[in-house]
Amino acid sequence: MALGDSWKSRPGIRCPQVWRRTAFRHTALVSADTPRSPQEQALRHVASLSSGGLLDPELRVTLNFHPDRMASGTPILLKLAEDGVYHSQFVTGTSNGGLTAHLGGDRWRWESRIFGGAYDQAPAHERPVYGALDFRRKPVGAAPRFGSAHFRLTDETIPRATFCYPDSFFEPSAFGVATGMSLIELAETDDQDALDDYIEAQVHGQVRLDRHVEALVLDPSHRGTAVEDAAGHLPCPLEWHAGFRLTVEELRLHPDYRGQEHVDLGAEIAVDGHLDPRIIGDAARTGRYDPQALKKVWHCLARFGSPSHPGGRAE
Repeated sequence: MALGDSWKSRPGIRCPQVWRRTAFRHTALVSADTPRSPQEQALRHVASLSSGGLLDPELRVTLNFHPDRMASGTPILLKLAEDGVYHSQFVTGTSNGGLTAHLGGDRWRWESRIFGGAYDQAPAHERPVYGALDFRRKPVGAAPRFGSAHFRLTDETIPRATFCYPDSFFEPSAFGVATGMSLIELAETDDQDALDDYIEAQVHGQVRLDRHVEALVLDPSHRGTAVEDAAGHLPCPLEWHAGFRLTVEELRLHPDYRGQEHVDLGAEIAVDGHLDPRIIGDAARTGRYDPQALKKVWHCLARFGSPSHPGGRAE
């Protein structure tokens, strides 16, 4: 399918010429001598570090997360429906990665370096949200290590996103923006574990669920559950991917991946000889298990129970 024709068959997708004008308008904005906001300062700083051609306008940023967890004592999807906005971990105080989003923490320090200090004095709600560029067009989202569900963002968010490879945890030196993207080739030629095979994205400015989300995509293990009911309160379409599923038999073949203790934990919480996202979420809500240990069990499920992995079998 030719790039110039493919946008016509996708509702809500602007033609490449319009997308390019939008991207260049953002570039001109962030090139101004006196940036008007922390977001513009951050975009300008990362653009100065980036090189390469225009990003394919059909690619999307996805925000992977666990849809059955709690946020401030409320189911996360209901909290999102109440707020109408996807917040950064500096606001929520929660994360599917490290919990370092506080003054002087690793996340604060990374952002100060990557964005040239743009957010050092900014309030928490001004900071960017984190996702990944779905350059491999994965049905389960670009970075499933962070959760079985994902929000697929609209093309409008791409020109105000910055990118880095690898993950900012590793303090990378390779960066990209919509008008200067060389990270895809870098990622494609790298030899990473499947869960680390993503280009991190930082979206600057609000991510409103009614304007900036094409769809919420859930795992089928959540069909008929409170998660599906809560998703119905969101102002965005709901979609389903093929599903993560891992048998205990397959899990036991990979003790070196996250350690034998996490294989044993996975076998302990398994139901009818298998794991899926709902089962791990149910275990998390009991409060009986270390959340970091369950995160490692999830990594095993996401790695070896993915729909694209031979060991993964969707129901």
